[in-house]
Amino acid sequence: MSKNKIHDLIMIILGNFVVACSVSFFILPNNILTGGVAGVAVALHPVLPIDTVLMIDGLTIGLFILGALLLGKQFAMKSVISTIVYPVFVTGLSQVATMFPKDTFVMPAYVATIYAGVLVGIGLGLVFRVNSSTGGMDILALILHKYLKIPEGTSVMIVDGLTVLLGVVTHGLTPALIGIMSVFVCGVAIDKTVMLGMQSAKNVMIISTEWKQIRRILLETVDRGVTILDGSGGYTQAPKPVLMCVIKQKQYPLLESSVLAIDPKAFIIVNDVHQVHGAGFTSKHVVETDEAAY
Repeated sequence: MSKNKIHDLIMIILGNFVVACSVSFFILPNNILTGGVAGVAVALHPVLPIDTVLMIDGLTIGLFILGALLLGKQFAMKSVISTIVYPVFVTGLSQVATMFPKDTFVMPAYVATIYAGVLVGIGLGLVFRVNSSTGGMDILALILHKYLKIPEGTSVMIVDGLTVLLGVVTHGLTPALIGIMSVFVCGVAIDKTVMLGMQSAKNVMIISTEWKQIRRILLETVDRGVTILDGSGGYTQAPKPVLMCVIKQKQYPLLESSVLAIDPKAFIIVNDVHQVHGAGFTSKHVVETDEAAY
């Protein structure tokens, strides 16, 4: 196994562990209505008297199977690790929580919801940084995106909104409003974690003798457009095509690892971009082409 794959595996496991800590020590002891399978389990518990940990495990595995059937093999490969380790972590850490004196983790709801949101956001951000998936309720959002053509961000909000609405029915308005705080804090923490050390976007310039293969990887794997600039060596004056690609922050780790896997000697120039206008960033109606650097 390569170093990059080992690094990605560690980040996925660590991210799921952090999320499981939030669930076991803050969400479940305080019945916090938040997004994800934990929020659904808390919301359903008054009407389905099943142990919440077992419900979380069952929902995680069931949603993975649904995603594998509807979203395909590529999705399943990205989510299988989280589907295995997350239920194990939640079950184990929930047992650890019972070893402490009673009510150790019981606290005012607004305190629990803030800390829960921060930890879940950090955990999800770590997983997103390596271009992986956590599975869970994200699967429903991806299904809405694929089959109903709803933007991913909107799909996530719809799923979280339905979870909170379910919480209103089963727990009342106040707990649901407190849960919304957790969702909001989680979103901020995800952005901060994913963008850690990064700016709003990156302008990447790549010079390599393997530019044709790299161009294909950028288009197909990184899924961004590429502009080919005419360049030449200052000393040799030999032609040297330069690939220019503007990407979103979270895509840079994937781009760098993909390029260096093809040509470890590739010359990569990365500039922070504070504002981007054009296809793929600001307009949903602009036709995206291979020649657009977005």
